[in-house]
Amino acid sequence: MVLVQILVATFIISLIAFVGVLTFVLREEWLNRILLALVALSTGALLGGAFLHLIPEAIADVGAGLDVFLYLLLGFCLFFVLEQFLHWRHQHSTAHGVKPFSYLILVSDSVHNFIDGVVIAASFIVSHEVGIATTLAVALHEIPQELGDFGVLVYGGFGKFRALTFNYISAITAIIGGVIGYFASSLMQASTIYLLPFAAGNFIYIAAADLIPEIKHQVSLRRAIVHFCIFLVGIGVMLLVKLIH
Repeated sequence: MVLVQILVATFIISLIAFVGVLTFVLREEWLNRILLALVALSTGALLGGAFLHLIPEAIADVGAGLDVFLYLLLGFCLFFVLEQFLHWRHQHSTAHGVKPFSYLILVSDSVHNFIDGVVIAASFIVSHEVGIATTLAVALHEIPQELGDFGVLVYGGFGKFRALTFNYISAITAIIGGVIGYFASSLMQASTIYLLPFAAGNFIYIAAADLIPEIKHQVSLRRAIVHFCIFLVGIGVMLLVKLIH
């Protein structure tokens, strides 16, 4: 049953790669507004997922020892390193990339999606509630990221249909990561719980280093307030999942 839940969750995550079809039907002005709103929502969801689900669940299972926070810092630092060496940043969606850079985006996105799959698998193994919360947080983060990646691929020389195809191929690694995470858990059952603070560190880094800078520099006070409210909605969704379960 747990494996089925992992497969369904990671398959849904992989389908988000097709969000690039929005570029076919929406004007660029509307797309930019929606994108920033999604960034605000995903920021709240990532922080809510980290502080309301992943960290409390890890502490409940192994106690509030130093290990939990060391793994949290490890997750934070790993994404910092990956971002530096793979140019793994959300704002690269507007960078002047060339085709080799577009292939680098595909490689880094594949690694990212694989890690997401492993984290989702570990979350469902811990509990159904943590699995759902983690999947929601990942999904809300993936939407603006996949739009950005799609833009990089098109700008780097890919046709739109080809960009969608390759973007989805890179997203399938989430399913592979989920399956490997599930079967690997039986070999390292005692250490699986430490993937939760590790994932929390990833979530906190993405939210703080990549997403918040995108939404905090708003010239319009009204738009800044709207984005902050949407940010709170993201946290509220994670809190609601916590209360329901």
